[in-house]
Amino acid sequence: MFKYVNKPIEKIDGLALVTGNEQYTDDFNFENMLYVSIMHSGFAHAVIENLDDSAALKIPGVAEVLSYKNVKQILYTTAGQGFPEPSPYDTVLFGRTMRYVGDNVCAVAAESKEIADEALRKIKVKYKRLKPLLDFEKAEDSKIIIHKDDGAFPKIPVYYDASKNMPSKVEADIGNFDESYENSPEKIDLTFYTPYASHCALEPHASVSYIDNRGRLVIISSTQVPFHVRRIVSHLVEIPISQIRVIKPRIGGGFGGKQEVLLEPIVALITWRTKRPAKLVLNRKEVFKSTRTRHQFRTIFKVGYNQDGKINAFHLDALENSGGYGSHALTVLSNAGSKTLPLLNKIENVRFTGKSVYTNLPCGGAYRGYGATEAYFGYGQIIDIICEDTKQDILEYYKKWSIKSGETSPIFKALGEGKEGVAMTVTSTSLNQCIDTGAKESDWYAKKKLYGANSDLNKNNRYKRGIGMAALMQGSAIPEIDMASAYIKMNDDGSFNLHVGATDLGTGSDTILAQIASEVLDTPVEKFIVNSSDTDITPFDVGAYASSTTYLSGKAVQKCAEKIKEQILKVGAEIFGSKIEEVEVEDNKVKIKSPNDSNSLEKISFEDICRYAFYQNNQFQIQATASHVSPKSPPPFAAHFVEIEVDTLTGIIKVLNYVAAVDCGTPINTTLAEGQAEGAIVNGLAYALFEDYYFTPHGKMLNDTFGKYGMYTAYDIPPIKVKLIESYEESGPFGAKSISEININGALPAIANAFYNATGKRLFKVPFIPEYVLKILNY
Repeated sequence: MFKYVNKPIEKIDGLALVTGNEQYTDDFNFENMLYVSIMHSGFAHAVIENLDDSAALKIPGVAEVLSYKNVKQILYTTAGQGFPEPSPYDTVLFGRTMRYVGDNVCAVAAESKEIADEALRKIKVKYKRLKPLLDFEKAEDSKIIIHKDDGAFPKIPVYYDASKNMPSKVEADIGNFDESYENSPEKIDLTFYTPYASHCALEPHASVSYIDNRGRLVIISSTQVPFHVRRIVSHLVEIPISQIRVIKPRIGGGFGGKQEVLLEPIVALITWRTKRPAKLVLNRKEVFKSTRTRHQFRTIFKVGYNQDGKINAFHLDALENSGGYGSHALTVLSNAGSKTLPLLNKIENVRFTGKSVYTNLPCGGAYRGYGATEAYFGYGQIIDIICEDTKQDILEYYKKWSIKSGETSPIFKALGEGKEGVAMTVTSTSLNQCIDTGAKESDWYAKKKLYGANSDLNKNNRYKRGIGMAALMQGSAIPEIDMASAYIKMNDDGSFNLHVGATDLGTGSDTILAQIASEVLDTPVEKFIVNSSDTDITPFDVGAYASSTTYLSGKAVQKCAEKIKEQILKVGAEIFGSKIEEVEVEDNKVKIKSPNDSNSLEKISFEDICRYAFYQNNQFQIQATASHVSPKSPPPFAAHFVEIEVDTLTGIIKVLNYVAAVDCGTPINTTLAEGQAEGAIVNGLAYALFEDYYFTPHGKMLNDTFGKYGMYTAYDIPPIKVKLIESYEESGPFGAKSISEININGALPAIANAFYNATGKRLFKVPFIPEYVLKILNY
């Protein structure tokens, strides 16, 4: 069916990456460059009474010190989102109030990193320590107000109440939950907790800035959102957007953490004041304590159902810890409902209530899964509990009650991202096939029969085995909000320049977008010279987030390539002396569809086409641009199956096998799609079994290194099998939907369900560390 998409084509930057020829932000060095160090607050809640930087400024080589004393107090949000942002404007670059351990106190720019660090040690800061708020379940009614009289405000008309420590609140009601719940013969009321987590991108946050030959500010940064960076830097440094250029080079992972605009305004301000290049690269401890995390969540599920398994009423209540600032507070909270509740769309009475609260702990932000991960932990177990109680086959249950092609859910319209959502009908799903394939690949029915808390295999055995599963959905881009663009021009050797604002985070999007253009023009991927993520030369794109790049940016590329194709065919028809409908592109050439004796030429190469357009007749540049805003967010679907072994003596859970069957529409690059799924699964496994933030009683993180944090290594990865089950999404490029986020959502509920299968006990708190597992086993 396809020639260039749905194929495992090699990444166009693959060789350069493995040979070390690609450049990351820290690889850029300039003459006369300044190195920046930041002082972060050691207190969770404090007010700076005085900052004395006089000794630091006397040190030879110190060029600039930034603090509240000389930086204008301009409110903004660090969230790199569409404008106006749905996150509150509650942050200043350098303020006097410290709201978490890691908040910015001041920055020093010096001739070397060593001098900058020495200067920081010379700065004397006098704090007035305030009582910190460290329990997010007590935040709403606390007398401690995190943002008191600081002018913080929402940029859009949404709920915001600093007096209650609440940057956001979301509610949606479908049907009559209260009456239906009360009249249900069976009821569930359970609470689940998910923790903080770090993105653990191998490349830390980094930014470099300089003044170009024409006096413009250039920022090179490891960012997912270069166009948002440009806009926010303009706002904070108070220079026109026309004077700012942002370039994203190769990037060593993002996962949402680099959707924040944290370092770029600092280096920009230093460069703009000193007219010298500036570089700021965080170390790992700084990444942990001062950047952004996954939000901590508490979810409460109240569900009423019948003994035949029919759910009458479903209420998901979410409480989100936003930390010291409200970055992504509203939208992550909304996604906890919008990406889970439509899955079983036949439930007539559905309620979602959500609150986000400020605390004096690290700030939440964007993280792969974006609220859905936290909600699926409880959601997937609730379905398992109902099936166990009513003796339903969970696979058949999902196949019966899940949303089908041609169906909708009122949740789509009720829950959006910063505004009301968009009503839509699902037009592509292979979830039932995913379930069947996953069951076969995991040997589900045989192992369900073999395992069980009271099975011969597990009874009176130290090592107990279990198998569990979860069905999932997510989304593809933010409908009627986010926009992507592409530009293509043809060169006189038949090659093409493809310019996209889309941001390749290592995901291979540069390659995928080239494949889409190749398919339209029937020309090899090698013919495309891809330039991405440079605000001067590439057209606008919101950036890499919300599972949007393949689906949204890919559609812009497809539309742009169709325009190029039309121009090529027009020139070809002119050369042939034919009508445009009588010619077609084939294998890097234009040919007559039905050749006859009157045609002396049968095929014309793209090279000849372009040279004709350049030099011979009716000359013009073959070029086009296109933009795309999606009217919908088609969900990818997945079914995850996990087999585990529980050591009841030590509390260690060992994952034996993991099977994920995934519907991402048409996978544009099958190898890269499988890699995205595998990476997300490993991400989810580490979150389920290891990852958490541990704090002192005063709010300081204790495990702020990779060694102490407990991230997964290659040694820890179990056997993983990913099966891509295709559907065809008409609104996506060649039928594609997203894949990058959905697969992080399966580990929590699937492992928890497998644990129940093995032990008869339920897990309500993440991570499933040995101490917690033993507590549950002995409860």
